[in-house]
Amino acid sequence: MVTFRPSGPGRLADVPSFDRGIGGAESNVACVLARAGHRTRWVSRVGADGFGDHLLAAIAAYGVDTSAVRRDPDRPTGVYFRTSGERAVDVTPQRGPGPESVPDGRLAEVVYYRSGSAASAMAPGRDIRAAAWSGRFLHLTGITAALSAGCLALMRELTSRHPGRPVVSFDVNYRVGLWQGTTNGPEVLAELARGCDLVFVGQDEAAAAWGLRDAAAVRAALPEPEVLVVKRGAAGATVFARREDARPRAATPRPADADADADADVVVSAPALRVDVVAPVGAGDAFAAGFLSGTLRGLPLHERLRHGHLMAAAALTAPGDLGEPPGRAHADRWAALDADGWERLRLGPGWTGCPAEAEDRSAKVEDHTV
Repeated sequence: MVTFRPSGPGRLADVPSFDRGIGGAESNVACVLARAGHRTRWVSRVGADGFGDHLLAAIAAYGVDTSAVRRDPDRPTGVYFRTSGERAVDVTPQRGPGPESVPDGRLAEVVYYRSGSAASAMAPGRDIRAAAWSGRFLHLTGITAALSAGCLALMRELTSRHPGRPVVSFDVNYRVGLWQGTTNGPEVLAELARGCDLVFVGQDEAAAAWGLRDAAAVRAALPEPEVLVVKRGAAGATVFARREDARPRAATPRPADADADADADVVVSAPALRVDVVAPVGAGDAFAAGFLSGTLRGLPLHERLRHGHLMAAAALTAPGDLGEPPGRAHADRWAALDADGWERLRLGPGWTGCPAEAEDRSAKVEDHTV
């Protein structure tokens, strides 16, 4: 999807010009993972238009394989416009502290032009399933399910447990604007999540969609995934996993009525980093990519969470949906800090390119901004 962000502050009605970029939850994750040194493929559909050309070239420049993307001669590439500020997950603006608000209480205006887009024409089929199942992990999001009946049918097929499917990762990504005109969006997202092996959900999303207001309640409602990550905004993130060394497997899910003591979760939390925010966009996708990278590498749960926070910080300190993530060695050094060093970190624009000496200093100097 092509994104347009304002060149200055103000309402969409008042902003005179916009800067073009690339976006889309799944492609964002693919780009960050590719930059982190993993082989990634993006499976989608774009228009046979200039925006489609731009999107494919820009995503391929990150190192992502775009050979499975189909060009649609009859439908346009999807676009969206947004102002600065947090993306709302609830229809009621909030002024209190939390991930749904910004310091002055303003929420972003987000306008999607995806109805009738090329991506909305995706549907179940042998070719798309073969492409989606070609890797070890398949990452999906709830955004695709909201685009059309065909997209929802495809998502249901890809999250059904069939022999030979890869590990399926799913980010709930509840967007009220995409589900307008329907009443079953939250139920659909819960259904899809229960069919997956690794699930990401924001605590704010869980509250807005399902009325669940703490991480333990989310796990109780979604016992099936082998690994569940609940993102708690500035408070950090919590992972529930069946084993400390959990590498999700495409296996039979744990039944909702299973004996909890016989299959108790390992629960690990990691605080978020202090970040000088440039734009609060794309952090959730970057977090998912960081956690997936750690999972693919077999890192301990705590380090996976820290890599998620580091990738999120890279996105938050850049103006668009995608920040330049730190190199693997760079990220590993940050993730290995002790609890005191991690707590003292404060990251600002440009931190992903700082030299190793700055990393060592940052663990010793409180409120060090790099």
